[in-house]
Amino acid sequence: MKEQVVVPADFEAATIPFLERPLSKLLGTRTAAPLAKMGLETAGDLLRHYPRRYAEPGTLTDISELKPGEHVTVMAKISSATIRHMRSRAGAMLNARVSDGVHDLSLTFFAKRQGVLRMHEDKLRPGRVGLFTGTVSDYRGERQLAHPDYVIVGLDADDEDQAIAEAAKPIPMYPATAAVPTWRIERCVATVLGQMHEADVPDPLPDSVRAAHRLDTLFESFRRIHQPDNDDDWRRARRRFRFEEAFIVQAALVRRKAAHASLEATARPLVAGPKTLLSRFDQQLPFALTRGQIQVGHEISSDIGSAHPMQRLLQGDVGSGKTIVALRAMLQVVDAGGQAALLAPTEVLAAQHARSIESMLGELAFGGMLGGAEGATRVVLLTGSMTTAQKRKALLDAASGAAGIVIGTHALLSDNVQFADLGLVVVDEQHRFGVKQRDALRAKGGTVPHLLVMTATPIPRTVAMTVFGDLEVSTLKEIPAGRAPVATHIVPAQNAAWMARTWQRAREEIDKGRRVYVVCSRISPGDDSSDGAETISDDAYGENFGQGTPGALFEDATAPGAENRELASVEVLSEQLRSLDAFRGINISVLHGRMAPADKEATMASFSAGHTDLLVSTTVIEVGIDVPTASVMIIMDADRFGISQLHQLRGRIGRGNLPGVCLLVAPLSDDNTDARVRLEALARTTDGFELAATDLELRHEGDVLGAAQSGRGSTLRLLRVMKDADLIAMAREDAERIIEEDPTLASHERLLVAINSYLDEDTQEFLERS
Repeated sequence: MKEQVVVPADFEAATIPFLERPLSKLLGTRTAAPLAKMGLETAGDLLRHYPRRYAEPGTLTDISELKPGEHVTVMAKISSATIRHMRSRAGAMLNARVSDGVHDLSLTFFAKRQGVLRMHEDKLRPGRVGLFTGTVSDYRGERQLAHPDYVIVGLDADDEDQAIAEAAKPIPMYPATAAVPTWRIERCVATVLGQMHEADVPDPLPDSVRAAHRLDTLFESFRRIHQPDNDDDWRRARRRFRFEEAFIVQAALVRRKAAHASLEATARPLVAGPKTLLSRFDQQLPFALTRGQIQVGHEISSDIGSAHPMQRLLQGDVGSGKTIVALRAMLQVVDAGGQAALLAPTEVLAAQHARSIESMLGELAFGGMLGGAEGATRVVLLTGSMTTAQKRKALLDAASGAAGIVIGTHALLSDNVQFADLGLVVVDEQHRFGVKQRDALRAKGGTVPHLLVMTATPIPRTVAMTVFGDLEVSTLKEIPAGRAPVATHIVPAQNAAWMARTWQRAREEIDKGRRVYVVCSRISPGDDSSDGAETISDDAYGENFGQGTPGALFEDATAPGAENRELASVEVLSEQLRSLDAFRGINISVLHGRMAPADKEATMASFSAGHTDLLVSTTVIEVGIDVPTASVMIIMDADRFGISQLHQLRGRIGRGNLPGVCLLVAPLSDDNTDARVRLEALARTTDGFELAATDLELRHEGDVLGAAQSGRGSTLRLLRVMKDADLIAMAREDAERIIEEDPTLASHERLLVAINSYLDEDTQEFLERS
């Protein structure tokens, strides 16, 4: 008879790497089930669920000195412990009394059944001495600790000294839920740690890197962060885990960058000679380029001249001359025999770019057309609202190569759009496009085209990736001569006098022949859509936003903090403004996304020409609107917008030589809320990177390695991009050395496994395309 092999019940689990083992196997199904609802399903999930903070164990103190709300540790002798049914509701209660020899303290435990409390009753026997830790509360004039943690001398600890030592350790406080309190998570972690051996947790950090920075092993760091003997323990562990996160991410980025550098692109070197488009364009410029524009132009020109694809971010405040820099890069590509495409987020902006570039190029923009100069190129526009005939002609010009510069919206991403030789993709306002959209346009080149993305206000991810070293960044810090400054002020919406002055100031500017914008986040009352606004929801920031009615903008508004505030809308506010004495005889128009393209164009033309004095609009004016006579920007419910969008909106004024004023209207309280911090940052600075850094600190990083930027679901656990910038730079140096020595990480299998585990498939795909 053949001998039967008996396989242990946990054999399958034992063959799985420890950190990947299900908690149901390590803790039991009943204990693991509520943890799974928190997204903690494996040993690794639980051990990477780091304590949010550490509570001080408290000071041994006389019971008479206890104060409600204090977190304390009391050494006392047990006087009594009794269990009884509760009268007012179902369940049982154990009440124990302890004494310091003079004063008494009540300990209270609740449970659905008496049997659950028997364990406590058995340990809390009269005469025993213990250390009791918890938060003091006051019940009917008596001090008590509800559900305290405790150590019984001679039972949980051998003697009083050991008990005190245990009680002196920092207490880990975990992100928890009502169903899974922090103390239960702590016990689950202790159970998992008790089953783990050093061989179970291979360290992703190379020994050389760990030794250079004096970092503990992964095994030791798990113990120190979850069961620290002192504050130094958890601080050492946190530093190790922050560095580990930075190093893994940097290794992935450096490896990706090295792979990207090996891709081939068609070099578009600068063509010398007085008859090139770039030379002729520079000669006809009516002003001198700033030093910043010249320097950045050299950086981009060098990148474009390389046989490897450029990936560069051009950051510069509104009015810093980014378009000129981008146009010169496009002309270099056209001179070298290629084409350039400019992708804009809206039809209004695309049309604005087309008009602006044609105007700057003059006769150089009409190659093969009447009035075109010899050797000129052609600029074409492609948008979704164009007629079939217009689209057909634009498509033909792009596919034949007759158009050296093609400007468009998402319409450029359509399958039927083809290029003869696409050499450069310029993306304006890069935060308005997803990576997949940029990638779709770049795929239209025979080889990978060079990429230049422009922004006036970097989004948090851009700042984060800049810190990580993933983006080559060029910054225009100078503002060309003739640009006027813009002052920004916060206006409390609940202050009737301030609001009256706001409208009066607008009228004064109009009387001087200037234009005024008033921006709302809604078209109609109660709209769910924001017409493209990057509005901040209550849920996203966890704030109590105030209540007000449109009428409250002219009278005393309801106090901040009330619920269900009605946001100002274009339709209602425009009518209210028309009824004000301050705007008697003033031409007021509206602009929003539901209007037909032709109507929007006509409205903007009227505003630009001065036939409209005041424009009540949604955020469709955020980018691409250039009205030099516009000097006032009033943003209603400004607390509902993100920093990036507020900065963009503010950039619509001060575009000529007239000083501008931006008024941020919001019902803010005196509390230092995130909304107030955002608006005060806008009032303090016009530096785009500083504002994005503030945004990053408020939102946290979000998933800087993926598409999400909401501040939730971050790949990063302990690492903070702004606070840990030096540590990230240090990790990058180590990663560059490791990748240079071993590009495929063949000899660093643990690191490769960590990269694949830490950065999931979607994130790695995102990195490959970004």
